[in-house]
Amino acid sequence: MSNRSSNTTAVPEAKSAMDRFKFEVANELGVPLTNGYNGNLTSRQNGSVGGNMVRKMIEAQERQMSGTGAAMQSSGSGSGTGTGTAQGMGTGAGMGTPAQSVGTGSTAQM
Repeated sequence: MSNRSSNTTAVPEAKSAMDRFKFEVANELGVPLTNGYNGNLTSRQNGSVGGNMVRKMIEAQERQMSGTGAAMQSSGSGSGTGTGTAQGMGTGAGMGTPAQSVGTGSTAQM
């Protein structure tokens, strides 16, 4: 059996962005998530954070694919994983969710 964790980020450069997104969703749901140990939280609380993250990412991707949805605006420039002041989460052209910008590459006007 492998000791490797399956809880890895597919795009390592997005790790910190996903962490910020996780804390934002937890805050919206009123889940007291902290850095480090969160063993005091119930499975339901933790599951609600992960489930809502997935729901928001799917909605954003569906909006991007359909060409509808809220526009993404960015005041940042350059490449990397900068936060800027954009709305949405994404890589490349971006996936728009009502979250802080955590994308790499360029954000697109949708």
